[in-house]
Amino acid sequence: MIRTLAVTDGQRRKFRALLGRMECGTVSVPLDYRKPRGRQITIAITRVKAVDRKRRLGSLALNPGGPGASGYLFPLQIASMDQANARLNERYDLIGFDPRGVGYSTKADCPAPQGQGVPPEPGPLPKETAKLIHDSGVAANKACGDFDPAFLGQLTTLNSARDLDRVRIALGERKLSYLGISWGTWLGAVYRSTFPGSVGRMFLDSVAPVNFRLDDFEDGHAAGTERHFARMAAWIAKRDGTYGLGSTVKQVRATVLALGRAYDETPRHYSDWEMVADGATVAILAIQSAPDWPQVAQAFKEMREESDTAPPALKKLLGQGALQRPPAGAPERFNATAGQAVFCNEDPSRLGFSDAWATYERRLKRNPITGRASRFSAQCAGWPLPVQKIKVRRGGGSLVLAGHRYEAVSLYEWTKQMHAAIGGTIYTVADDVHGSVMRVPDCAAEAVSYFNTGRIDRGCDGTAVPAK
Repeated sequence: MIRTLAVTDGQRRKFRALLGRMECGTVSVPLDYRKPRGRQITIAITRVKAVDRKRRLGSLALNPGGPGASGYLFPLQIASMDQANARLNERYDLIGFDPRGVGYSTKADCPAPQGQGVPPEPGPLPKETAKLIHDSGVAANKACGDFDPAFLGQLTTLNSARDLDRVRIALGERKLSYLGISWGTWLGAVYRSTFPGSVGRMFLDSVAPVNFRLDDFEDGHAAGTERHFARMAAWIAKRDGTYGLGSTVKQVRATVLALGRAYDETPRHYSDWEMVADGATVAILAIQSAPDWPQVAQAFKEMREESDTAPPALKKLLGQGALQRPPAGAPERFNATAGQAVFCNEDPSRLGFSDAWATYERRLKRNPITGRASRFSAQCAGWPLPVQKIKVRRGGGSLVLAGHRYEAVSLYEWTKQMHAAIGGTIYTVADDVHGSVMRVPDCAAEAVSYFNTGRIDRGCDGTAVPAK
C-alpha cells in the first residue's frame, strides 16, 4: 500500500507511525439533503489526533483535490512529508475523508462503455475522427448518467460541503479548519459560503475558478501554458551550449514549433516504447513545470536525432505506459465515476460537436506550442442529469488563497477572481507547480504557522527553478 502512495524511503518510518495512530470511522448523511429522512449514505473519515492535547486548537480537514480523489489517507501523506508538515499535527487533529462517491464512502461505479471507443491516431486530429470521439463520449456519458441517476445526480460539490459539515458535527467541533488543494479549493470555497459560521481557519492552494465551465477551464490551461512557455524557453536559451535549441527565446520557440510539426508529419514508433510520439508529445513536454526543464530540454535535444529507440529523457518524463492498479485491499485513490459526475453535474457547457470542434480549432490556433497538450473529447456532452450551478459568496472565518504566479493548471488570475468573490488574503507562491505549498518546507512552515496563529506573510518562493 505504501508504494502506491508514493511514500519515499525517508518518509516510511513516520508514515507507519502515523498509520498506527490513525482512527477510522463513518458518518451517516442524507443522499439528498432535500429529503433528510430519505436514503442515507456513509462518508468514510480518518483522524490522527493532535500530539499536544493540552494546546489542541481543533480539527483540520484535508482534501487533496479531484473531484474523485480519495482523501482517506491524506493526513498521513501530509504529516509524513517533512518536519514542517509534521508540526501541523501537533495542535490539530488531522481529518481525512473520502467524498461521497469515492473510496470507502458510498459509491457507484458506472459499467465500462461497450466496445473500445475510438482508438487514438497519431498526428493532427481529423475532423471525422473527432466526430467519432465526440459521439462515443456522448454515448458513454449518457450510459453512465442513466446507470444510477438517483445517486449520481447527488454527487456535487455543494453536497460534499454539506457532508463536511456533518463530519464537523460528528467530531463535536464548533468550527472546522480546512486545507484544500486544487478541486479541494472549490470545495473549501463552497463550504465557507454555505456554512460561514462553521469555518475556523482555511488555506486553499492552487485556487479553482469562480465560475466553472470545462471548456473555459481547458482554454485557460492552454493559454496559461502557452504564456509561461516563454519562461522555459528563456531558461533553455541560456543553456544553448548544452542543448543546442537556440540562444534566444524566439529561436527556442521556433525550434520547438518545428519539432512538433516534424513529429506530426512523421509520428515516431519506437522499438522499446509502446507510446507513439507526435506533435502532441512535443506539446506535453512544453507544458512541464520548472523542476522538469532540464529533462524537457534534453528530450527536445534527443528527439531531433533519428533513433529506433525512444529518447531516454522522453521515457523518463512520460513514463513506461499505464499506471499499475493498486494491490487488493489498498484504498481507492481515484474514482472516475465520481469525478465525471461532479464535473458534469456542475458544467453548463456540454458542447455539441460543432461548437466543441470550433473551440478545439480556436485553441490550437491561439496556442501553437501547447494547444495540442489538451486532447479533444466530448467532456460533458450527453450527460443526462440537470446542471446544478453553485455560487460562492463572502463570509466565514479566516481565509488564505494561495496562488502560484506562473502556474497553468490553476491560473494566478483565478486566485484574484476568487478573492474578489469571497474575500480572504492572497498568498503568492513564485513558482509554476500545482499545489506545491505543503511540498516546499519554507512554504509549508508558513502554512502551519498560519493555522496555529491566524497570521501569514504575503508569499513564498515555492519550488526553485533548476540552476543547471
